[in-house]
Amino acid sequence: MPRFPLVSTAPVPERAVLVGIEGRHGAWPVDRSLDELERLADTAGAQTVARISQRLERPNPRTFIGSGKVDELCGLVKRIDADVVIFDDDLTPSQQSNLERAVGEPVKIIDRTALILDIFGLHATTREGRLQVQLAQLQYLLPRLRGMWSHLAKEQTRGGIGSRFGQGESQLEVDRRLIRNRISTLRRELAQLERRRDVQAKSRKASAAFRVALAGYTNAGKSSLLNRLTGSEVLAQDRLFATLDPTTRAYRLPGGREMTITDTVGFIQKLPHGLVEAFKSTLAEARDADLIVKVVDCADEDALRHIDAVGRVLDEIGAGETPALVVFNKADLLDDEGRGALSLRHPGAVLCSAVTGLGIEELIERLAHEAAAQDRLIDVELPYREGALAKLVHEQGHIMVEEYNETGVHLVAKVSPRIAGLLGRYATAP
Repeated sequence: MPRFPLVSTAPVPERAVLVGIEGRHGAWPVDRSLDELERLADTAGAQTVARISQRLERPNPRTFIGSGKVDELCGLVKRIDADVVIFDDDLTPSQQSNLERAVGEPVKIIDRTALILDIFGLHATTREGRLQVQLAQLQYLLPRLRGMWSHLAKEQTRGGIGSRFGQGESQLEVDRRLIRNRISTLRRELAQLERRRDVQAKSRKASAAFRVALAGYTNAGKSSLLNRLTGSEVLAQDRLFATLDPTTRAYRLPGGREMTITDTVGFIQKLPHGLVEAFKSTLAEARDADLIVKVVDCADEDALRHIDAVGRVLDEIGAGETPALVVFNKADLLDDEGRGALSLRHPGAVLCSAVTGLGIEELIERLAHEAAAQDRLIDVELPYREGALAKLVHEQGHIMVEEYNETGVHLVAKVSPRIAGLLGRYATAP
């Protein structure tokens, strides 16, 4: 035995209690929703040690759950020595305050939004990502500042010698002012980055490349699919929100057509609205795409609910009307019977596996078909001085007729809508 025993320096995971309610019109069963909340807690470094749920028509306005369930929660927290209580839905500032008083210090009371914001803070790597997360965190924190410095405010109303001088702002007011100032600064910095992103987006639009955005529930395998298609090495882990920052890679379709594929941040049910707002410039990659590939983990029993959750976020960012292709990833985890049943239920979808390569060729063919479906037939007479345009048609279009005459070259070809717009003034007929 060593003279000085070794002491582990590994962080001790916090012990978490999960709390949820099941309403009459809940889209998810409470058990499935709490399963997902447990995965989120694990991603944030907490260990779930207990769960509590209650069936309610609507949350209690004071404590979210009923008073009897609050007493049960307090006893459970003390009995199992929990460090944090995580609610599966958003708490109002007053509900959070009342629950903190009931449970007592030092146990923390947080909700799903705070948990997701914490995970985003852990995983944001780029400057823009960190600024977006910090903005969302401060917007969440601002209405929850309370009471910590109330003793300073009380001093101003006590009266007596010296009270006439006052003590200026209370610490609570100072904190609120500092946070508001920081929010304004973050918005200005993000606006500058958004203008830079718009310039980059315009340069991509100026090219004839077919733009594809991968959108889907977190951990559906979007990054793995991007790596399989393009041969890149984007971080891909079996964790929720492993990647937050969009990554774009080029890919050449069969026949030579160029395509860009962008991996976007994963979605989740009850995604905090503040995060959607903060990440709007990032999610614009999906809004500006020619095609959205909705990646779904077909081995997950909540796959259909995931599709609905993704659709709601796409509607919120203005991408609900963009052409979409559903791709069921992780098809290698299903047997032949399961894959056949899924194909019958979703005849327009593609089944594939980013890990094994199953169905990837079919996916590439569908992408090529979708790109061609948006092409336009043009009949133009290009002057010889427009050699750059002729070269663009040769590189990015499918030429059917090419005839040279005294004044220029006559072309009949299928090209992307953008190239068709560039060639419009040289059309031989309306």
